[in-house]
Amino acid sequence: MIDLREVRSVTEFQRNLKGYVGRLKENKTPMVLTVNGRAEVIVQDAESYQALLDRLERAETVAAIRQGIEQFERGKGIPLKQAERRLRKRHGFSR
Repeated sequence: MIDLREVRSVTEFQRNLKGYVGRLKENKTPMVLTVNGRAEVIVQDAESYQALLDRLERAETVAAIRQGIEQFERGKGIPLKQAERRLRKRHGFSR
């Protein structure tokens, strides 16, 4: 969640770049940057951003697995051998 105490103007961020980058790395919380008083961008340290991407990828994978299970339970699945043949044909792989 965004900490509303971590809202700064782009100009202020630029003036104190080194200090703010250090804070981002230490606090691991994103910062909102404003232009003309309106939120425009979010900045965060690279490690936290990668962790966010990893969590998103995991959530998308879990959602896809759930969708597949639901489709299978509704009788929409196909046998593994048939799926393997389709994938090999589609992607040009042979045994």
